[in-house]
This record gives sequence, structure tokens and C-alpha cells, in this order.
Amino acid sequence: MLEYQTTLKSRCSLSGIGVHSGKPVSIHFSPADADTGVVFQRIDEGGTGRVIRALASEVAQTDLCTALGDVRGEHVATIEHLMAALMAVGIDNVAIEIDGSEVPVLDGSAIGFVEAFEQAGIATLGVKRRYIRVLKPVRIDNGNSWAEFRPHDGTRFEVDIDFDSPAIGRQSLSLDLSARSFREEVARARTFGFIKDVERLWAAGFALGSSLENSVVIGEDHKVINMGGLRYPDEFVRHKMLDAVGDLALAGARFIGCFRSYRGGHRLNAAALRHLLTDRSAYEVVETTRREQGRRAEMVAVNAPVYAPWMI
Repeated sequence: MLEYQTTLKSRCSLSGIGVHSGKPVSIHFSPADADTGVVFQRIDEGGTGRVIRALASEVAQTDLCTALGDVRGEHVATIEHLMAALMAVGIDNVAIEIDGSEVPVLDGSAIGFVEAFEQAGIATLGVKRRYIRVLKPVRIDNGNSWAEFRPHDGTRFEVDIDFDSPAIGRQSLSLDLSARSFREEVARARTFGFIKDVERLWAAGFALGSSLENSVVIGEDHKVINMGGLRYPDEFVRHKMLDAVGDLALAGARFIGCFRSYRGGHRLNAAALRHLLTDRSAYEVVETTRREQGRRAEMVAVNAPVYAPWMI
């Protein structure tokens, strides 16, 4: 667990299209001061300059993606792959300028963001990093789906999916999150969908930018139609874990605990996070301390309201 907050060493930028809007978009990442958190600012013609914080309290939509802000006005959508990369790489503070309403999908995974942040470099700041430590199990059920947080010494994800398609079926993946494990096991997993759903999604205004260049597509015969096939044999559950990492990054601080889900998605991830953060007995805010020179850092609780400045 890192003792101090971080930011980028230098500015970096990426461009692409929005997977749902189909519109071109550029996004710019700049270093930010301690306790800034992750903040978005629209710089396109329709933007007002309002800062949109990447926090659970700003979540406005969870249908097929996670969107922050006001979906009928100024918002930023499809933030989950970017947020997963920031959380996994370990970047706490960054100012993000974007000239559209949707983060570019790139190749449908998080690897492009990871590589951009690695190239920009990570700088350590002189302010302690705070963590949310899970103290007791917190669970939410929705029909046959469920998600829960449990106490754990570290940050762990255990994700189960179960699709009524022989191309996917039931897949499970467990991961102790680190920059290395995320890069090697999760970051390259792409978003996916079924060809039979395309017309319905288009009619609803979704997936207008989706293609075989940025999505794994399953055909009517229940086979992956991408020429290169899958990047991992179980790429589907790996992408679902990627989404979960990004959605839970909206806690405003990295959590110490285990997140488990069965047949989850953006909506269930967001609901589970809200359930945790609204139960003040379920977690405590902690930071590292070194009681003696040379000794291993320990976690100690700090006084912080339910919605501290870095969680508002």
C-alpha cells in the first residue's frame, strides 16, 4: 500500500471515438495537486467548464456504461476503462480535459490508458494517501445477481459471470489488484456484445461507434466473429473485472477489502459501492504510518466524516 498520494509527472493525451456516440473525441491528462482526486472538465463547444468529479455521488447513468454528471446536460460517459487504469496504476490526482461527452473507447480495453500513464510517469506527492478499509460484509442482491464487499488484507476482486451463450457460459476470475497483475491479467480484455442486439442498441442510441476494432462480437452462431479471436480464453470475465475495478474507483479512495460479484454489471457495481459508503459501520478511513524508523508501515484509522473532501 502506497504511503503518499500520486499524480502524473507530465501531461499526456489520447484520441479516438466514443463507443456509444460514435463521435471523435480527444482527452488530455495533466498533473494535479494532492487531494484534487480525478476531475473531468468538458472543453468542447457545449461544455461550460464545470468540474465533474469522478465520485460515486456524481454517477448519473449505469446503462451499458458508467456516466458522470447530468445525462440531460453536461456529462462524461464510458469512464470505467479509464478509471480502472488510474486505480490499478496508482494515480490519485489528475485533471482531465475532454472535448466531448464520452471517453474514447480506444481498442475496447484499458491497455491504451495504462501505457499512456506509464509513459507520462508517476510522481509522488507530500500528502498521505487515505484508504477505505472494509470492516464487515456488505451485500446487495438483485434477482439472480449479487455483489458484496468483505474484509480482506489487500485489494481483491472475485468476479463470476454466467451467460446463456456457449461462447461465454460461466467464467470466474480472482485477482489481488496491483499495477502488474492488472496489466498482465485484465488490462487487455475488451468490451463485448452480441450481433443479435445491435439493431436494438442502435435504436436506443448506444453502440454507434462499436466495431470489430474495439469490441469482441459474438455472432448468431454463438461464435466470436473477430478475425483475431480472443486475447484471453476467458476474456469476457476479465473484461467484467476491468469494469468492476473502474466502477469501484469512484469510491474516491482505494478500498482495502474483497469485492465479489455474480452476474454483475455497472448498475450492480454502483449500487454495491453506494451501499458500502452509506453504512458508516461497514468501513473506516485509514492511512499508513511508520511508528519507528525502518519498520513496516501500518494502517491506522483517521478521523474523517462519511463524505470527506476527497469523497464529495
